[in-house]
Amino acid sequence: MTERQLIQKAKQAMQQAYAPYSHFRVGAAVMTKQGKVFTGCNVENASYGASCCAERTAIFKAVSEGERELAKIAVVSESGKLTPPCGICRQVLLEFMPEGSVILEQGEGGIKIYTVKELLPVGFVL
Repeated sequence: MTERQLIQKAKQAMQQAYAPYSHFRVGAAVMTKQGKVFTGCNVENASYGASCCAERTAIFKAVSEGERELAKIAVVSESGKLTPPCGICRQVLLEFMPEGSVILEQGEGGIKIYTVKELLPVGFVL
């Protein structure tokens, strides 16, 4: 699957976002090393700490289905601007795809690709 196709899957997932507080809808699509794709959207809660980002939703769906080897993730938002993962999501990315890549949509049709280690050069590991 190409980066552009993975972005399209993330855009589809974004349509399911539950964002009544921030009104900032985000979608993500994570691909395993075997090519399976899992999608996620942000799910907010009145108690903000109980909210979950799109990236973690997609990753947790993959992990809950037995997947542990993730290769890349695409992240998009309604803003159309570059929307990199938050710090918590970066740590989760490091846990499940330390050698993976993060594909971000940038403006009209542009994409920017980072490695997980570029986004979190000194993460917490045991």
